[in-house]
Amino acid sequence: MDKVRINISEKEEREVIVLMDTTYWGRGFGVMLFKDSLTKENLLKYYVKTETNAKYIEGIEALKAKGFTILAIVCDGRKGLIQSFGNIPVQMCQFHQAAIIRRYLTKKPKLKAAQELLEVVDLMKQTDKESFEGALQLWFEKWEYFLNERTINHETRKSFYTHKRLRSAYRSLKHNLPWLFTWYDHCKLNIPNTTNAIDGHFADLKNKLRNHNGLSLERKKRFIDGFLKA
Repeated sequence: MDKVRINISEKEEREVIVLMDTTYWGRGFGVMLFKDSLTKENLLKYYVKTETNAKYIEGIEALKAKGFTILAIVCDGRKGLIQSFGNIPVQMCQFHQAAIIRRYLTKKPKLKAAQELLEVVDLMKQTDKESFEGALQLWFEKWEYFLNERTINHETRKSFYTHKRLRSAYRSLKHNLPWLFTWYDHCKLNIPNTTNAIDGHFADLKNKLRNHNGLSLERKKRFIDGFLKA
């Protein structure tokens, strides 16, 4: 493996739609990948200890410096990341948004309101922007009073929201709504609504690496270099 030469070809300058995400192997070792959704070509990667907005921004600027025209970006909903790219349309990965909601509510919530909110979330990947916004608004109107219920702590005499996790799930959807249907607002660009293409790439890479669990860190990097060719 040490003797294998990995020839990395020059990337052709062109218009691209960038999918970007990071995957990890344990703590302190990850790969941040930038992939063109139009050609499925991996454009750029970084080995990282932690996933940061600054590194994503650095990657986009590096691609611009190489002559690429960024038509759009698809990424997860990291706080502050979506708003970091000026006039470039940014699509938040709908799969990541659904995962956020399920972390708040679990996959099988007991509350009827939470069950119905999950049904609204399931509509996201199969409907248009106006229909989803309408369904979410109808849910809110039905459950607004329930969302605002408060419980009193009898020791401190202070009150708090009774259904905090449900409120957090709803607020996440409302906050991210402007970026969940960028693909719809710019339908001519053919923007994916998820980063599934890059997530599937990561899954394939990890499956192959499991056959070589004893690799040192440097050899693992060489394996990844060869796999991604980026």
